[in-house]
Amino acid sequence: MALPPLVGLPSDRKQIGLHPFLAVGEKYVRAVVVGAQATPVLLPSLQPPVAPDEWLARLDGLLLTGAVSNIEPHHYSDEPSWDGNLHDPARDATTLGLVPRALALGMPVLAICRGFQEVNVALGGSLHQKLHEVPGLADHRENPDDPLETQYAPVQDLRLAEGGLLAAIAGGTAARVNSLHGQGLARLGRGLAVEATAPDGVVEAFRGTGEGFLLGVQWHPEWQVADDPFYLGIFQAFGRACREYAARRAPRAIPATAA
Repeated sequence: MALPPLVGLPSDRKQIGLHPFLAVGEKYVRAVVVGAQATPVLLPSLQPPVAPDEWLARLDGLLLTGAVSNIEPHHYSDEPSWDGNLHDPARDATTLGLVPRALALGMPVLAICRGFQEVNVALGGSLHQKLHEVPGLADHRENPDDPLETQYAPVQDLRLAEGGLLAAIAGGTAARVNSLHGQGLARLGRGLAVEATAPDGVVEAFRGTGEGFLLGVQWHPEWQVADDPFYLGIFQAFGRACREYAARRAPRAIPATAA
């Protein structure tokens, strides 16, 4: 019997008391186990980062999680950050280098919320720092004073791309998901195709146009993943891709990233 595939989850750097800790939200770890039927491996986000090639030869998939922090804007524009915007430079340094190396291998990648934005930035795209201040765009944030069940309730209608991966999972071109993001995509990165949009036109999901499994979503399918067939279907598709990758993976040289 084949062992479950290994899925790497880059961690967040958090200050607890006088010491920094590296952590990953339990809901993401649990979704890998329950939804993808894979074994989660927590990856340290350090600055300077651990060389990505040291991990990738041992992994079968990569899950880029959401977080309370946002990517520092100097990675995608010359705009200053706004007062109170939480950042995690160690995670930026880790994930923005990890993404292109994983994709060069054809490793399956599932990216959620911050991770969705990390893939876009790593591939040359840009972000709106405050969607609700962009003319014509809606406020996609949750009310932080609501209980979690309300914050993560399905409130956002989506239009799924015909013939796309998400439409196949959903069994149609419409879905309803949660919405808990203040930032969003401004310019789509290289090699990405739109998989889902909100009614205001904001890109809520993309897929990679190259070989291998790459899916990024702006919402949170990890939330109570077993209770929502659409959310569960996303993780099941990711898990299948990881098992297929593991079955054909052999020790190899990691190709050089184009300059």
